[in-house]
Amino acid sequence: MASHIVGYPRMGPKRELKFALESFWDKKSSAEDLQKVAAGLRSSIWKQMADAGIKYIPSNTFSYYDQVLDATAMLGAVPPRYGWNGGEIGFDTYFSMARGNASVPAMEMTKWFDTNYHFIVPELGPDVKFSYASHKAVDEYKEAKALGVNTVPILIGPVSYLLLSKPAKGVEKTFSLLSLLPKILPIYKEVISELKAAGASWIQFDEPTLVLDLEAHQLQAFSAAYADLESTLSGLNILIETYFADLTSDAYKTLVELKGVTAYGFDLVRGTKTIDLIKSNFPKDKFLFAGVVDGRNIWANGLTSSLSTLQALEAVVGKENLVVSTSCSLLHTAVDLVNETKLDDEIKSWLAFAAQKVVEVNALAKALAGQKDEAFFASNAATQASRKSSPRVTNEAVQKAAAALKGSDHRRATNVSARLDAQQRKLNLPILPTTTIGSFPQTLELRRVRREFKANKISEDDYIKAIKEEIKKVVDLQEELDIDVLVHGEPERNDMVEYFGEQLSGFAFTVNGWVQSYGSRCVKPPIIYGDVSRPKPMTVFWSSTAQSMTKRPMKGMLTGPVTILNWSFVRNDQPRFETCYQIALAIKDEVEDLEKAGINVIQIDEAALREGLPLRKSEHAFYLKWAVHSFRITNVGVKDTTQIHTHMCYSNFNDIIHSIIDMDADVITIENSRSDEKLLSVFREGVKYGAGIGPGVYDIHSPRIPSTEEIADRINKMLAVLESNILWVNPDCGLKTRKYAEVKPALNNMVAAAKLLRTQLASAK
Repeated sequence: MASHIVGYPRMGPKRELKFALESFWDKKSSAEDLQKVAAGLRSSIWKQMADAGIKYIPSNTFSYYDQVLDATAMLGAVPPRYGWNGGEIGFDTYFSMARGNASVPAMEMTKWFDTNYHFIVPELGPDVKFSYASHKAVDEYKEAKALGVNTVPILIGPVSYLLLSKPAKGVEKTFSLLSLLPKILPIYKEVISELKAAGASWIQFDEPTLVLDLEAHQLQAFSAAYADLESTLSGLNILIETYFADLTSDAYKTLVELKGVTAYGFDLVRGTKTIDLIKSNFPKDKFLFAGVVDGRNIWANGLTSSLSTLQALEAVVGKENLVVSTSCSLLHTAVDLVNETKLDDEIKSWLAFAAQKVVEVNALAKALAGQKDEAFFASNAATQASRKSSPRVTNEAVQKAAAALKGSDHRRATNVSARLDAQQRKLNLPILPTTTIGSFPQTLELRRVRREFKANKISEDDYIKAIKEEIKKVVDLQEELDIDVLVHGEPERNDMVEYFGEQLSGFAFTVNGWVQSYGSRCVKPPIIYGDVSRPKPMTVFWSSTAQSMTKRPMKGMLTGPVTILNWSFVRNDQPRFETCYQIALAIKDEVEDLEKAGINVIQIDEAALREGLPLRKSEHAFYLKWAVHSFRITNVGVKDTTQIHTHMCYSNFNDIIHSIIDMDADVITIENSRSDEKLLSVFREGVKYGAGIGPGVYDIHSPRIPSTEEIADRINKMLAVLESNILWVNPDCGLKTRKYAEVKPALNNMVAAAKLLRTQLASAK
């Protein structure tokens, strides 16, 4: 019985690639140094899987930034602004597309389906001249082969690539991206032919868009694409991999009828209904790659249950045609539990990171082949039972409080217009008020202080003194820049979710449980293992300290319940909404304590609310109902004069704008600049928004510093569709990943642009 891994984390067990990338970007190391680190990571990954007994080992899952950007490079689809003149795409062009440079902005970045991973959105149009411009897939296959590992090269499928793209600036929004299929398929044929010549016997095409609600012409594009590729695919085994959800019956029918395809991969963790489709109609003599090991969470697999599922599928497709797999790439989970030396032993026994999931996949494959490791299965069963019965998982008081939420929709008593009037009387802000999203640059010195405090190398008094000094520096800078509503800069926080999870019950934390979010940006998701509550105030001391340093309004900074949920590894033994309600009650306690401490502006970030939206439209309403309700629970009890802000990060918001309005926040700040201001199109189309709104005026994920004129132009575009009395001026997101040398001039230009527009508005009256 064979085993397969859809994909593997790239950053390394201790974020080796992150540090190599940042050193290269800072010009502290060479391209050769970066490539050497990358080659070492790839080699260790392939060896690890080979040693574990995995038969179908992936290659071309490694990326210096993002696999969709890799496909853009492969196809030579470089936007003209980057000045690429053909040939093999190098690091300069590649990273300019990802991060921008001194003269041009980066390409748009958005969430990869409903995960916290981001991809760079291809910009396409009828005039794009595609060419085979990156041989990475072939080079990595050859690299692995030279090490004695025959891999399965992975390519983003041609149809998914186009469906994940957008029309370039200046191209009609109605332009059919799928009309470009005939132009990109010749490149795919070149890649396939080179892989075949290099000795590849299997190729995996990732076509995850098959799990979306697709129209008939989109499904037809899959049929047309693989019919066109059929002769090139001859002599190869072709796996089409899908993940993250069920397939509709129409999508399933389209998939299993594709020409030239040998095998089909399904996510049977989040797509359990697909099992019924497989049982009712699976093509004879084709391979089923059954994704029964969860690639998106860190809980140990219930091996006995998975084995039962596999045995039922084996009866349908045949013993020789069933391959045990992960549900999706392991990119979305942490790397190796071995590196967790400080994790509680009981909780650690409940977990499996990527390295452990590789072992689980192989154990299931061997069990199906009649070589069941009885001791391994018995240990797994004991672990499952331990987690189910552990008293630390359940808190009856929390469950009772969450159950009592039913029957109320938790809305503030006064409408937003009246609240804004009351808040303006108290805050006395100018028109087009300026603010930032929360964090300020995390300097090496600041990171050192936090690290030494955690390691008990400095006293609590010394730590508090150092953090207070950092807050004072941030407050003074904002006053010097003349920003209207200040933040304390979050110097005490390494991560916006981890910080809160560390202070809430029901959470556990790792030392090296890093997961890639985008580029070199890694996050360390908390593990929610039990019922959640807030033992004591979490942010009141720091917010009060910051407010005492200024007469200007100081925002209290909190992470919202939906974002804490979506950016954590969540317990899988109860519905997600129940866990979310518990977190909402904990944040509600914090909001009310901040208000009592004299904080008049409180931001409750829901950066990941859109991210958690189910991929299928039929499931949207239920998710949005409990997600929006959870946010409202957090601030239902505050006074009209307390201004509640929320913030949302990179995502497509237009389809949920009415739910955003239903959150009933007083002010929302939202990504706008990197997505060509498509958020504004909602308001152009007539959606009325009465609360305060701050569409981001510049992209903080790029080192580029926008001019005053550029920012003023963006604000003018906003004023064309939004009333000046509700518009706020702010960056796209927090500033923690930037340097002060970038932040100071960018914010200075932002404030100057706001003042310029205020003058123009006043003179126009």
